[in-house]
Amino acid sequence: MSIIPPPSHSRLMAVEAQLQNTIWPQQEAVYYQTFERVLNGFVKYKVGEEHFLSVTGYGHDDLGRDVTDAVFAHALQAEAALVRVQMVSGTHALAVGLNGCLQPGDTMLSITGRPYDTLEEVIGLRGHSRQSLAAKNIGYDEISIFNAPADAETAVGYSVRTAFTEAEAQKIRQAKLVFIQRSRGYSLRPSLTIPQLKSLIEAIKAIHPHAIVMVDNCYGEFTQAEEPTAVGADLIAGSLIKNPGGGIVPAGGYVAGRADLVAACADYLTCPGVGAEGGYTFNLTRLLLQGLYLAPGIVKEALKGMTLAAKLFEEAGYDTAPHWQDSRSDIIQILTLRDPDKLVQFCQVLQSLSPINSHVTPIPANPPGYADEVVMAGGTFIDGSTLELSADGPLRSPYAVYLQGGLTYAHTRLAVQKILERLGNCG
Repeated sequence: MSIIPPPSHSRLMAVEAQLQNTIWPQQEAVYYQTFERVLNGFVKYKVGEEHFLSVTGYGHDDLGRDVTDAVFAHALQAEAALVRVQMVSGTHALAVGLNGCLQPGDTMLSITGRPYDTLEEVIGLRGHSRQSLAAKNIGYDEISIFNAPADAETAVGYSVRTAFTEAEAQKIRQAKLVFIQRSRGYSLRPSLTIPQLKSLIEAIKAIHPHAIVMVDNCYGEFTQAEEPTAVGADLIAGSLIKNPGGGIVPAGGYVAGRADLVAACADYLTCPGVGAEGGYTFNLTRLLLQGLYLAPGIVKEALKGMTLAAKLFEEAGYDTAPHWQDSRSDIIQILTLRDPDKLVQFCQVLQSLSPINSHVTPIPANPPGYADEVVMAGGTFIDGSTLELSADGPLRSPYAVYLQGGLTYAHTRLAVQKILERLGNCG
């Protein structure tokens, strides 16, 4: 294989011109739609400076907290939302959603295969927590709507089914909650688009009209014109240090959807009788609302950067998913490196170009909640923020790196150039 040099300045400009004439205008159009919806929520609920004030103690009668829930619900196209800094992560928000909806004797069915690694202990697939769903006599089953290619070592060639076999339909009938993971997680399968989610939810409801359809919306907010709750999802959940926090919210998560389900989730997060009416907001209402206001624009910047990364790495001979010209439904770009040393080097170069802790050298380790060693680059202003430019990957074949986020396109542009200079072409 011939050596492919890193992109020259002239080549980079040519690539950007190609993107500007193809995929970037589509991403801009989505941004204008999602921004208008977010802004309309602020206008509808008459957000004012008085909402930035915070109460103390029990948090009763917190006007800012209440309006934040309402504006988020509008932005996420849901009946209600529960937005809380007390949710420590996206996994915690998902756990709140699952525990709020499920009772002993119920069954959860995942139709997107095994969920993201950190949910395995929540469900009870790994570990021995007395607070797992399994320990509470809540059943779990899974099927996969993804048809893997013959060479499942690449992220190329996967397809998505939106119809179910009779055996799968029977599992859906037996489930109280049908779970869909929108983003790919640490897998090579594709993220789900809103049209795909719509078809899946319609098929589920035709089989079991009373099933609760819950979507893990992490990494997906504002990447497309609509949210899963606009196409039939009963509940969605996500993290505020991903897309909807706009890169400035320091912590938290949300659940949104049907009002009765959100109320049940609030009872689980606090306690019955208190629900969503209690909880101190730590004077963060302004940041929560400002982050949401900024979120559509920051997501657009991230999508532009991921598109550029896909295009340049494809030109260097690497397998990528999605391809540069594909419609995107999350802010993640898979780059299959096929070499553990390249995976580590990728993260080390990115860390050296980060605004925070650029002097730190990432090495593989076992973070809490993960089964494999993982290497992570995350020199971010908010620890663990994956809307900021970051990358990580498990030390397992095919040694794919998951590049994500980017508050500014300029940062991603620079980082991708420098990483390619270090790694060279594939092979």
